Amino acid sequence: MLSGVMLLWFILTAFSVLFVVVDSIKTPESPVLKWGFILLTIYTGPIGAFLYVLGCREPLPGLHEQYTATLWRQVLGSTMHCVAGDGLGILAGAIIGGMIHLSKPTEIGLEYLLGFGFGWTIFQALFMKASSGGSFYKALKNTFIPELVSMNYLMAAMIVVTTIGMNLVPGSDNPLTAEFWFIMSMALLVGFIAAYPINWWLVSNHLKHGMMTVRSKSDDDTISSVQEHSSHDVQESSHNSGNHTDKISNTVIWIMVIVSFIVFGSGVGFSLMYKA
Repeated sequence: MLSGVMLLWFILTAFSVLFVVVDSIKTPESPVLKWGFILLTIYTGPIGAFLYVLGCREPLPGLHEQYTATLWRQVLGSTMHCVAGDGLGILAGAIIGGMIHLSKPTEIGLEYLLGFGFGWTIFQALFMKASSGGSFYKALKNTFIPELVSMNYLMAAMIVVTTIGMNLVPGSDNPLTAEFWFIMSMALLVGFIAAYPINWWLVSNHLKHGMMTVRSKSDDDTISSVQEHSSHDVQESSHNSGNHTDKISNTVIWIMVIVSFIVFGSGVGFSLMYKA
């Protein structure tokens, strides 16, 4: 039965990715977030495509700014951005760990380092340095804490799912099997769900950005001046949301960092003590 479920999942994933790749071409979203939705759909199949349609796809020409301005869609963009970038590093760590048979603690450490390193330095700081005045160093500084907190929740949930799944499904720890990729897909999906609430807190407190709108001049000419003004306001808010931490105290921020490590530690502890 599992083989049939996996086959259906992979078929739906292939069609979902094709749809998002083609459809996102005309969506006036930031290129990095477009790539984020493509990666999210590769990870989570039809669910990722559903989230793209519900959260980012412009319903009518000229409405993307207003459509994505709602808080839950901004949080969706933030969480997706985290999972897309971190997921690549985590998958790389899992593949390496599975191929050379690393011990469980070592593999978790490798996945964490690669996931956080790639997500923070590339998907967050490098791709989003324009929102930090074009300074890569400033972008690294602005995104370190938000990325760290979000990554801890993502990894905690993923560790639990992969530990249970790979203990219950024989051979699923081998990256050359379909079972491995199915379990990693489920783990990334659960990780996305677990990281969503903390990203809500981060976006609400202007520690992370959400969706953005990027239009060509020809697109701008098709909307009214009122819409253009609204678009400018929404974009400025999105671009600057990661730069203002004065609305919340450093004490609260560090408390949330500590809590995130407690959550992450709980996931690691579960993995090391779990017996199928």
